Amino acid sequence: MTEPAEPLRSADVAGNPFATRWVRPGALPFLFGPRQSAAQFVEQLRAYNWRGQIVGPHGSGKSTLLHALRPGLERAGREIVTFSLAGGQQSLDVLAAQRREWTTATLVVVDGFEQLSCWNRLRVKRQCLRAGAGLLVTTHRDVGLPTIVETAVKLETAQAIAAQLLTGREGLVTPADVAERFAKHGGNLRETLFELYDLVERRRPLKPEA
Repeated sequence: MTEPAEPLRSADVAGNPFATRWVRPGALPFLFGPRQSAAQFVEQLRAYNWRGQIVGPHGSGKSTLLHALRPGLERAGREIVTFSLAGGQQSLDVLAAQRREWTTATLVVVDGFEQLSCWNRLRVKRQCLRAGAGLLVTTHRDVGLPTIVETAVKLETAQAIAAQLLTGREGLVTPADVAERFAKHGGNLRETLFELYDLVERRRPLKPEA
């Protein structure tokens, strides 16, 4: 992820600008790097016969990128079937009736694929191959699929996102505040924004009693 090419949507000044509704995947746009675009990644996935992986650490924008790619994938004729794995989920039970509906136009998307056991990752790959379906996954590490992109967040990007979310609330959080929490969470943008939410809650003026 790089500096935003265009302004992000600002949070309303009446609430906390780092509330979940403003920072969840899909609420913030994915910030493409130079010469990168959603269309480019869709074409790259097409070239890999609709099989690929988005690799990066926790909180680096992988789920946000999935949201950004979805419209282009649908325009390319992909029928998307999405699975979002909860923490520690090691198996993905796909009903036989559901698999029978998969076709060569189906794109199975698994967010958090590395959580599955080796056996279950292989099982999902085989199920997709048998149906002729594509497979796009997000993962913290290489899981044996062609890499579409490796995601990462720079401090400058985190500070730019925070500044945009703070429009109308300037001064509650400084670039130094962002840098401190970004370092604390090892470059995890999601956790950085969550902690900034708590910081704003402590700093913003209390509402006067009725």
